[in-house]
Amino acid sequence: MNSQFVPNLFMAPETYLSKYFYFRPLNQEVAEQDYEAVMSSQKSLQGIFGPDYDWPESTMTLQQSKASLQVHQQEFLANQAFAYSVFNNEKDRCLGSVYIDPCQSSTFDCEVYFWIRDDSRALEELLYQTVLTWLKHDWPFTQLAFPGRNITWQDWQLVMNVNKQKPKTIK
Repeated sequence: MNSQFVPNLFMAPETYLSKYFYFRPLNQEVAEQDYEAVMSSQKSLQGIFGPDYDWPESTMTLQQSKASLQVHQQEFLANQAFAYSVFNNEKDRCLGSVYIDPCQSSTFDCEVYFWIRDDSRALEELLYQTVLTWLKHDWPFTQLAFPGRNITWQDWQLVMNVNKQKPKTIK
């Protein structure tokens, strides 16, 4: 894991507007819209963070979702991780989310996960290309991991296992 995720003076973008999408921090202000998008696509979202992850559970409540969004907001403010809600350009419909996390392996600068609601799946590749372009141009990262997308889950597990076997240096 990299010791510092982003430079101290780095200011994460508050918003991003592309031709098709509008990104804004994932927080309590979008809780109801985010929850509706998540639950409308609940079954297909299971596994986006790895084959063994069952988020979101079918019994997840709005209150549980809000608690999770509070954690995302705190991480964002502390520059520890960055979660964005993805809206359409009219900013009236939540289409999904993007998560930019510190990488657990020194091979990559960050781990990026994203999802798009079932009824907007036709935009998935466009969202991927948009996120990729945005991260390359507006973020201090050069080595991006999109587990399950630009690296298979099987290969990702190998990267993580190699990282766990490396001896830790004592300072």
